[in-house]
Amino acid sequence: MSGINDHRRRSQHFSDRIKAFDPFYSALWLKRFCHRVLRCRPFQPHRLGIRFLLGLGLALGLATLTLATAILQPMSYSVANALSESVELGHDTRLFGTPDMPQGDRAALISAIDHSLSYLNSAAAQQAYADYAIPGITRDRVRRSVSRFRELVQQSCTPEALQQAVAENFEFYRSTGNNGQGRVAFTGYFEPTYAASRVPTETYRYPLYQAPRDLSQWPQPHPTRAELEGVDGLQASQGPLQGLELVWLRDRLEAFLVQVQGSARLQLTDGSVMSVGYAGRTDYAYTSLGRLLINDGKVREEDLSLPVLLDYFQANPEALNQYLPQNNRFVFFRATNGEPPTGSLSVPVTANRSIATDKSLMPPGALALINVALPTRQQSEDWQFIPISAYVLDQDTGGAIRGPGRVDLFIGTGTEAGDRAGLINTDGSLYYLLLKE
Repeated sequence: MSGINDHRRRSQHFSDRIKAFDPFYSALWLKRFCHRVLRCRPFQPHRLGIRFLLGLGLALGLATLTLATAILQPMSYSVANALSESVELGHDTRLFGTPDMPQGDRAALISAIDHSLSYLNSAAAQQAYADYAIPGITRDRVRRSVSRFRELVQQSCTPEALQQAVAENFEFYRSTGNNGQGRVAFTGYFEPTYAASRVPTETYRYPLYQAPRDLSQWPQPHPTRAELEGVDGLQASQGPLQGLELVWLRDRLEAFLVQVQGSARLQLTDGSVMSVGYAGRTDYAYTSLGRLLINDGKVREEDLSLPVLLDYFQANPEALNQYLPQNNRFVFFRATNGEPPTGSLSVPVTANRSIATDKSLMPPGALALINVALPTRQQSEDWQFIPISAYVLDQDTGGAIRGPGRVDLFIGTGTEAGDRAGLINTDGSLYYLLLKE
């Protein structure tokens, strides 16, 4: 699902090019410091001076030291001050049961933890962490942290017991967010369920495509979306996608949203269910439909959500020919034979326990704590935003998830998950948990 978050709807409310964790980001000589998007070690001026002398040379002088000091201050958080702005540490009560879930979702969290451990024991993780730039965050430490947390979850009988155990065992590394002060923009993604057909008909006309075998050899620039499928989405049989049709959907926007989400469950006309997952994409940046509608004054930025986007195109179906071709990125699929949706780490993602972040910055597979208000359906069928503190695993990424100020939470599969995911567009905070050393 590495294309899974090549984001839909309103997510471009925050620019794909956010660099706000560091006001000096554009200075080339400071790029190495931009890796420090997580608050790390205690500020130690004498050690910082040594790093500057070694890394930048004496020629940069005291002015350089002063500037970098502003970026790196203060770098460590105890349990007490790391969460001073957030919901109380560790009160993830869903682990321990609620009236509607007496047994809690401990099993779901353990499953997500095991998926991260599987990744962290892989050669891919070894390679990913070989060049990870934040001091103190290594694959071994991340792996030991996730493993220890698994033990604590199994051993703890109450939220308070888990809170105490976490406080005794872990340090917290806070993402600096999109404002340098820890503010993180949260959105939600999901695995949709749509009707589909194995053969084209007058009703089912819009294909999902398998990846061309020679995709990696396609010359740059790749064909645009319009060149691949036509402005109306029906002309692919005349180009390089001919014969690569995997399955047909009845609605063009639904087919596009499967590309946005990166996976889907498809209820076929023969009564069977087909699952599809990400298999590759063309080399273009993601363009948000929601941002395009905002720029053209079709919807207000503060009103944008997935339901609003769907309503707009339902009322204006002809607008699809105008807006969809502006997203040149094209995503390909494979049949997954009922496998769960998979994130960019090639392990399954778990509803409400897997997040997507910018993997050029954030530690893959790591344990994290999120504090954010999420929509919860009430008995009245209305949605109410409830502040939660939840443990999650960082297991995915996406084209629109850029910078330290973006998190996408996987909500699950189906209509209900889609309704909930489409409402998430709010600020929160993100902390990574690592064993004390």
